[in-house]
Amino acid sequence: MPTTTSAGLRDVIAATSGICNVNGTEGKLSYRGYDIHDLADNSTFEEVIYLLWHGELPTRAQLEAHRQALKAESEVPTQILALIASFPQTASPMAVLRTAVSALPMYDPEAASMTYEANLRKAVRLTARIPTIVAAFERLRNGHQPVTPKSEGSIASNLLYMLSGKEPDPRDAQVMDTALILHADHELNASTFAAREVASTLADIYGAITAAIATLAGPSHGGANEKVMQMLEAIGSLNNAEPWVTKALESHERIMGFGHAVYTTEDPRATTLRRLSHDIGERTGNPIWYEISAKVEEIVGERKKLYANVDFYSASAYRVLGIPTDQFTPIFACSRIAGWTAHVLEQYANNRLMRPRADYIGPGPRLYFDIDLR
Repeated sequence: MPTTTSAGLRDVIAATSGICNVNGTEGKLSYRGYDIHDLADNSTFEEVIYLLWHGELPTRAQLEAHRQALKAESEVPTQILALIASFPQTASPMAVLRTAVSALPMYDPEAASMTYEANLRKAVRLTARIPTIVAAFERLRNGHQPVTPKSEGSIASNLLYMLSGKEPDPRDAQVMDTALILHADHELNASTFAAREVASTLADIYGAITAAIATLAGPSHGGANEKVMQMLEAIGSLNNAEPWVTKALESHERIMGFGHAVYTTEDPRATTLRRLSHDIGERTGNPIWYEISAKVEEIVGERKKLYANVDFYSASAYRVLGIPTDQFTPIFACSRIAGWTAHVLEQYANNRLMRPRADYIGPGPRLYFDIDLR
């Protein structure tokens, strides 16, 4: 029988993994041993995907083959586009993404194959197609036709292109590429744990990723970045930041984008996102969202001793990139699919069914009475 109980499974070791290491005490994050700051400053999202899947950074030839494989799978089956087009324009983008991904195996002849090679190919398809799905719905709900993904350029550049129908500024594409690297994996977070739990039953990779997307949508997980932007919009101006935060704290309201289940110091991803938010705001002449964010961070840090997390500055950066607020979490999924698929592949390679126990706190033995005697 279980001997310990941990609310929310905090600090419970549920799996061994060689993919991602989170050092919450020192505020460090690494993928396969590479510090997140080194990767954010020097790498590309495509390189990071390869690293997460294969355990090593690619050679030039390996990276080129990897990029070509992703590009070759970036178009979504026409049946999936028709399905997305049938959804109401008011649908939640995360609900659309979840539904579309759950339908993808119907058009994948390898859907039922559980060999490593087939699952790796399905990981390529998922990683390549999720950005296309996200962008397609954004176009359709605004009365435009989906944009076909380009056969050249990075995933980040292509994502911005498919969302707007215009070639993005290379500097904007670089901001997006770095953001995708920062969000690519984070150990056994809620959505990754959900994916591994489903994979442990030997359900197919599409089912595991569908569960991950459903989990990411929660406002206590990936949806937090949307809540941050809604907060910034409610504040509205730099002068209103202090009175708004003061009132919220006095009312014991939660200030979104602060604190973390693992980090007791600053989230290392927030360090880079803070800089990205500042730089893109200054470059585009739209610094207000960064300025409000910085003021909120200052006040919360002084009064609550809390640090900004990955969601806090990603919100202001995405807003300046022109991404609608309710697409922030789908953009998160465009990145985290790299980590989810890496974890699912790792789970399949050394699988054991996850079957935790519950600490029963209900009533003791009771007698059953006929309904007329109750």
